[in-house]
Amino acid sequence: MRMNYMTHIVHTIISPKKTLQTCPTMVIVATAVAAAGSPFLFYRRHPRLRVSKFLASCASSSNSSSRRPLPPAGGNFSGIRLEEMVEIGSEKVRIDSWISTRISGVSRARVQSSIRSGLVTVNGRVIHKSKLPPNSVLQASLIIKGGDKICCLISELQPLRAEPEDIPLNIVYEDAHLLVVNKPAHMVVHPAPGNVNGTLVNAILNHCQLPITTCMKRKSFSETEGATDSSDSEIDDFSLDYPLVEESNSSQKEALVRPGIVHRLDKGTSGLLVVAKDEQAHAHLAEQFKRHTIHRAYISMTCGVPSLSSGRIEIPIARDCNNRTRMATVSGSNRHAHYAASRYEAVEIFANGGVALVQWRLETGRTHQIRAHAKYLGIPLMGDELYGGTKGMLLSLLYPRIALDQRGLVFELISKLDRPCLHAQSLGFEHPHTKEYLCFSCDPPDDFAEILQVLRSISNNQTNKRKTGL
Repeated sequence: MRMNYMTHIVHTIISPKKTLQTCPTMVIVATAVAAAGSPFLFYRRHPRLRVSKFLASCASSSNSSSRRPLPPAGGNFSGIRLEEMVEIGSEKVRIDSWISTRISGVSRARVQSSIRSGLVTVNGRVIHKSKLPPNSVLQASLIIKGGDKICCLISELQPLRAEPEDIPLNIVYEDAHLLVVNKPAHMVVHPAPGNVNGTLVNAILNHCQLPITTCMKRKSFSETEGATDSSDSEIDDFSLDYPLVEESNSSQKEALVRPGIVHRLDKGTSGLLVVAKDEQAHAHLAEQFKRHTIHRAYISMTCGVPSLSSGRIEIPIARDCNNRTRMATVSGSNRHAHYAASRYEAVEIFANGGVALVQWRLETGRTHQIRAHAKYLGIPLMGDELYGGTKGMLLSLLYPRIALDQRGLVFELISKLDRPCLHAQSLGFEHPHTKEYLCFSCDPPDDFAEILQVLRSISNNQTNKRKTGL
């Protein structure tokens, strides 16, 4: 009975719609499970790496060469092994791009990490991303062709250590259960590869007097969606990507066992963000985000003015297939798309329609939602190079609409712009313990305020000239 049960489980994982094709490896694994007593004991006794290799071996066998290796439960991908020959007649393609298409769901960044670790070979030769002398070590940008034999082992996820750092926090509100901070632009919310220090989590650990922690992820959002920390994701977008924190000293039993990051703001976005101090507060706030009862209002400066002064956008968002760091609005059916809805209102218009101050209210909290919806409306955010709000576009909109003597000031202002003009202005929610409704607001930072001041001055001068007939 146990044997049949495990055979059914293995069959379901590998090929739920096709008849089971047994192989010696499968029989051995099933026998081991029967002897152990339960599938649970199988997974306990055998490291994930072995399970991953088994799945990859069966998925890429000679009888099912078209199948891609399946990731283990949780989307970790660690230990997945790919051994495959590039199909004859295939178009030439980069090695990292090809591997990411063969292992369904894995990101190119993760593949490149494996390349850096020397875990990828082409025709028996190790690939490395670093540039070394010719004919010694290949590179991640190597172009492969039909007939090449590729071998790749996905590297293990490395835990990130977050240390308390004495970083000033602009705390808007704090009590025993939560705090609301005004995050400055250019600060990453939590540690990630390439941003281990200087994050909001580092600052919170210091503020709450917590020890050094190890941050791991139950499920890597970057593997399922290709996201980076540069995202405006809310809890419904990365509920499994929450950084679990283990105390450096396991004998300590602190009330706060992890930095309670309930939602995130893009690295370049400034403004309000709530942080939970205990499990009850975190769970309650997370539930409010899931129910979309959290009040969130953002303000932005846009290149151009929306055709309607106010409106509602309801269009799904998915990862841009041409650029994994960018999201795109999609129409029709797309299994990777997420429902997204935003309300917007043009609060002020500057320079005869060259720029607008637009307020946004989010009904959902998808990655880069405002930035993608603004691009969809044809009004990308000022300074948002990723979504088309380039300095060149901004100058082309403003120069024809302003006086010659004002162009120098505008050019200087735009040249200093180094982030999307987006600010989380207000935040409202029910207190997890007292049930009192709390609402907070904060003014935009100096760089945003300076742009507003200059554009208002230009617009006022234009209005005065029209009134005087000049």
